[in-house]
Amino acid sequence: MRIQKQSFVIRDSRLKTKLETRNADPEPSETVMDALQKRVIACKTCPRLVEWRTTIAEKRTRRFAEWKYWGKPVPSFGDTNARLLLVGLAPAAHGGNRTGRMFTGDESGNWLFRALFNAGFSTQPTSTDRSDGLKLYDCYITATCRCAPPKNKLLRDEIRNCRPFLLKELSLLKNIRVVIGVGKIGFDAAFDSFRKLCRTQLKSRPKFGHGVIYKLNENVTLIGTYHPSQQNTFTGKLTENMLNEIFTKARKMLDRHADAKTKKGSLE
Repeated sequence: MRIQKQSFVIRDSRLKTKLETRNADPEPSETVMDALQKRVIACKTCPRLVEWRTTIAEKRTRRFAEWKYWGKPVPSFGDTNARLLLVGLAPAAHGGNRTGRMFTGDESGNWLFRALFNAGFSTQPTSTDRSDGLKLYDCYITATCRCAPPKNKLLRDEIRNCRPFLLKELSLLKNIRVVIGVGKIGFDAAFDSFRKLCRTQLKSRPKFGHGVIYKLNENVTLIGTYHPSQQNTFTGKLTENMLNEIFTKARKMLDRHADAKTKKGSLE
């Protein structure tokens, strides 16, 4: 255990150095992205979701009684120069709706950030709140919808209403090479958005499954993973090794792409 902890510290240091270098001169798209996320936070388009997220924030739950809930649409976050994009479902009522950060504050987020850290996409293996110091490297996290839905079930109109935010994000994230659809809804939302933007040659929506891989276009690959919900993790449908393997695949794909790009540049 002592050796493993030491390797985490080394990785964390390297990631922080890379982040400082990459973020020294912010890209113009970061300013536009910030403005987009402010629009997300202010959105009140879906009455059912507005009522649910605010009611949950006001009533809270006993174990989080001392928290001041976020209670608003949850913005996307991460590295705007990222080559890896994660598309999830929606914030959890007492997770993202409480903390204000996607995949943060519940057990599914704990699984996800451990996997991201192990693959070198996060500076730390835990995500507790918006001010915990976590940074993503080469990774951006978004969702199909930005508000917590009742019983984790979204209506089709709610997905359609939130889609313009995802489409705009895709137009701003210029370096995406691998997209991971977290759960079937996130997977479908990712594909549907690329198709809407005419950025895939696939004629029909691909079949979702854990570990499936599809080429959306010459530069972008879509990977599917089961959602790390307790329904999947408690039953063993998804194990930590299975989730880690998804991000290991993504890392290897990005490394191969970088190597090919370097080789091409050396030949020119």
